[in-house]
Amino acid sequence: MNRVHGKVCIVTGAALGIGRACALRLAEEGAKVALFDMRDAEGEALAAELRARGHEATYWTVDVSRETEVSAAMVAVAARFGGVHVLVNNAGIAGANKPTHELSEAEWDRVQAVNVKGVFLCTKHAIAHMRRAGQGSIVNLSSIYGLVGAADVPPYHASKGAVRLMSKNDALIYAGDRIRVNSVHPGFIRTPMVEAHLRDSGAQDLEAAVAEVGRLHPLGHMGEADDIAWGVVYLASDESKFVTGAELVIDGGYTAR
Repeated sequence: MNRVHGKVCIVTGAALGIGRACALRLAEEGAKVALFDMRDAEGEALAAELRARGHEATYWTVDVSRETEVSAAMVAVAARFGGVHVLVNNAGIAGANKPTHELSEAEWDRVQAVNVKGVFLCTKHAIAHMRRAGQGSIVNLSSIYGLVGAADVPPYHASKGAVRLMSKNDALIYAGDRIRVNSVHPGFIRTPMVEAHLRDSGAQDLEAAVAEVGRLHPLGHMGEADDIAWGVVYLASDESKFVTGAELVIDGGYTAR
């Protein structure tokens, strides 16, 4: 129950899905949790739920693609909780599911703004706080599609490949500051974003589509948000003190082929 006791953990995209699961598990393991999202009703409800369980948690409305909002929120978190020790860069969008030649510039740019620039901005503004703390852990949510390709959603796949290499680069840059940076690569996890992707891809029967996609994984099913959250807890904790620049693949065997 104390794997991240006393650590201040920021989770972006915390209101739903993987972000919500990460926030819950980090709080249960002793962290003070800062929730960043743009879904205010869900974010405030999660913060209230965590406080009702006896955890320290506060919600901030943050568009991770806007530097002024990110910077101000980081300062507010440090002031509220006394520092920043862990950053979970989870906020992300799938974007338009069109072939490359049909994408508009705006559709491409929006995904990169959230999925890539958001990771850059949150990392940029967390570093000074982690240096003051004398250590830190940054956990960047990439994807199986940061490791392998697929014939759909080009902006998303490009963004997740970028996140993978950003993680390795920053791991090298900040190792001397005792700031570790790693990427997590989920397979298909049943979240609102994945369900929306299946519907946008033409699924008439959601449960049948979930089962079909699940069979793409050697274990035979989709993952759950908690499967990813426990990996994030490990990377946030001192259990992983010798792990940086690594890829934690949690994909039911999808990329083992």
